[in-house]
Amino acid sequence: MAIIAGIMVPHPPLIIPDVGRGQQVRIKDTVQAYREAAGLVAALKPDTIVMLSPHTVMYADYFHVSPGTGAKGDFGQFLAPQQAVEAEYDTGFVEELCGLSDDADFPMGSEGGRDRELDHGTMVPLYFINQVYRGYKLVRIGGSGLSLADHYRAGQLIARAAGRLGRRTVIVASGDLSHKLKEEGPYGFCAQGPEYDKRIMDVMGEARFGELLEFTEGFCEKAGECGHRSFTMMAGAMDGMAVKPRRLSYEGPFGVGYGICTFEVQGEDKSRFFLRAYQELEQEQCRKKQEKEDAYVSLARKSLEHYVHTRRMIPMQAVGGNLPDEMLRSRAGVFVSIHKNGALRGCIGTISPVCGNVAEEIIQNAVSAGIHDPRFPSVREDELQQLVYSVDVLGETSSIKGPEELDVKRYGVIVSKGRKRGLLLPNLDGVDTVEQQIGIARQKAGIGPDEKGVSLERFEVIRHGDKG
Repeated sequence: MAIIAGIMVPHPPLIIPDVGRGQQVRIKDTVQAYREAAGLVAALKPDTIVMLSPHTVMYADYFHVSPGTGAKGDFGQFLAPQQAVEAEYDTGFVEELCGLSDDADFPMGSEGGRDRELDHGTMVPLYFINQVYRGYKLVRIGGSGLSLADHYRAGQLIARAAGRLGRRTVIVASGDLSHKLKEEGPYGFCAQGPEYDKRIMDVMGEARFGELLEFTEGFCEKAGECGHRSFTMMAGAMDGMAVKPRRLSYEGPFGVGYGICTFEVQGEDKSRFFLRAYQELEQEQCRKKQEKEDAYVSLARKSLEHYVHTRRMIPMQAVGGNLPDEMLRSRAGVFVSIHKNGALRGCIGTISPVCGNVAEEIIQNAVSAGIHDPRFPSVREDELQQLVYSVDVLGETSSIKGPEELDVKRYGVIVSKGRKRGLLLPNLDGVDTVEQQIGIARQKAGIGPDEKGVSLERFEVIRHGDKG
């Protein structure tokens, strides 16, 4: 049992007296709870502290482990350069973790950016810990743009590395909660802010770690949180373990939520393999969705799955006999959208048909959406069961005189100027006004917001499936 505990802590620089200059008295419960959490670390005397920080190097498709023998930093960017923190890295742990990741073909390692200075997401927790304990070496790991399930898997690998080395290890999950608690806060107010904070404190206060995987990316984004990935990695490091949770404090006077909880590992608990349970539920939900798919959505899914498994396009003779005549006889532009955990995972389409029929159009665009959308890494085989597809078949386009002839729920829009052309589908989440719709289409076309001589077209779609 190498993982002995975890602590969930925030990282507001103003909690450091030289930075806060008195403001820290407004979060005195957080200060006291921080000291208690640091005291737990000191009492356990870990060999290694694994710091999970959202403010170190972060990639869309890779978990970065800080390389080198150590690093230092100070609070100079917060006008307190005299407050400095230095840490020695556990190079043996980093080597073992990177080796395990390579063996598992998991995207985690020390390649890429070398952040030689400690970030404030690391320094704030170490400021408190170093006051009471210094007998540790540090491993610093950033989050990624990958799924919450992948963050949980990263935590599992951390635990495996600690176990292989026999390191007594404490996980520090550094992260603030919502930044949207108040209008006067850093990002204003959003209803999902307080909702996120209440929900996350309930979950973490009772160590119901499986529920961390159920937060959708869209909800987390609207809430403006920064710690959820850190919390999920910590949960993965304690997968299959009984823990004793303690909720120490929650405050949010500055419009940002600060929550502190501690988790002492008590032994093994076979009922707490949360990722396994989540995957089983996900597979069952996927099976039920597939039972309800129409021919359009089913073809999009089968096309991408076939390509991911074989690296070849699915042959028409393998699917044509099972398709309705309308898909084989008609031609139209088609957009295929792919979502994962409620967030867009890829979308590619054609404004006008380029293939012989709608079926062929779907096959081509489903593969392009999953493999060639430049905004996202290519879909991996282990993601396939988590994907939800929708297929939009475009109707004929017609020129319009101005925005007053648009309706964001009913019509898609095409914005053109010369060879520049941008399209946006109708009825999309987060696009609530015609102005937004036209603005996004302009961006996609590379047409500036003030450029004149722009023509507008509208079109309707028949949508098959949804983002689930």
